[in-house]
Amino acid sequence: MIWVTGEVDGKKYKEPFSKGIMSRSLNVADIGIERAHEIASDIEVFLIENNITEISSLNLADVVLNHLKQVDPVIAGKYKNWRSLRTSKKPLIILIGGASGVGTSSMAFELANRLRLKNLISTDMIREVMRKIVSQELSPVIHKSSFDAYEAIRTPSIRIDSVIEGFISHVDVVNVGIEAIIERSVKEGISTIIEGVHVVPGFIRKDLLDNNNIIMFTLIVEDEEAHKQRFYSRCRQPWVKRSLDRYMENFDTIRKTQNFLVQQAEIHDTRIINNVDINETIDIMVSDILEEFGGVENVKQKS
Repeated sequence: MIWVTGEVDGKKYKEPFSKGIMSRSLNVADIGIERAHEIASDIEVFLIENNITEISSLNLADVVLNHLKQVDPVIAGKYKNWRSLRTSKKPLIILIGGASGVGTSSMAFELANRLRLKNLISTDMIREVMRKIVSQELSPVIHKSSFDAYEAIRTPSIRIDSVIEGFISHVDVVNVGIEAIIERSVKEGISTIIEGVHVVPGFIRKDLLDNNNIIMFTLIVEDEEAHKQRFYSRCRQPWVKRSLDRYMENFDTIRKTQNFLVQQAEIHDTRIINNVDINETIDIMVSDILEEFGGVENVKQKS
């Protein structure tokens, strides 16, 4: 048996070498699970042939990296960035925003699985907590949905569209909770994914975005009919209690909030992804994360 050793919080550990665990780590580099398993098997053969029965996790990572360099330098680069991400002392905070129905929840779940992150928070849950704290009389907007919050505005503005004004008011309240979670994640060093319609470029404090490893995405569905079909698919699930009619009645306002999100993303240089294919969207997100996060860590190490 081959043992892998390491240290966490000053405590040493030893665990058996696992091709399954290594395959999942390699798959982050977007090489496919079958090829990842083949490479993991090659690594195991290499260790056996060289009579290695115990190896540190850091040395094992070097063995994998050297092997990948011979197989494919591009994959090797992605794996190196992945290692930088995993060993960084700073948490990775991923923000995924998008209008209702574009798939932020599904993408966040898939991304968490790919990156092996455990903390996934929905802004809808933040909103529900705030609804318990803030009464409807004090903040009627928060007790509405993001796409019909304008109905609760007491004194509508004449300067901007009422739908967008309601959406902004709704986001402003929930954003307090989003920033609190980001601050807590940074303080505790916990990597976190926060997803939902309330993740809007330009609303989160600039000092939080500038000083920490935070990456933001805005998901959209450009085609209107495809966007409608997402609601049909969502409401068809037996555990979903939301009404399809309500979404269809407010579809135009939902599209209007998407247009606002796109405008904000363009102004604040946030990556916009047309979420047509799940695998393609996840690949784009992972690639951006590895390049941005891993690249920053590599620069720090060189300096």
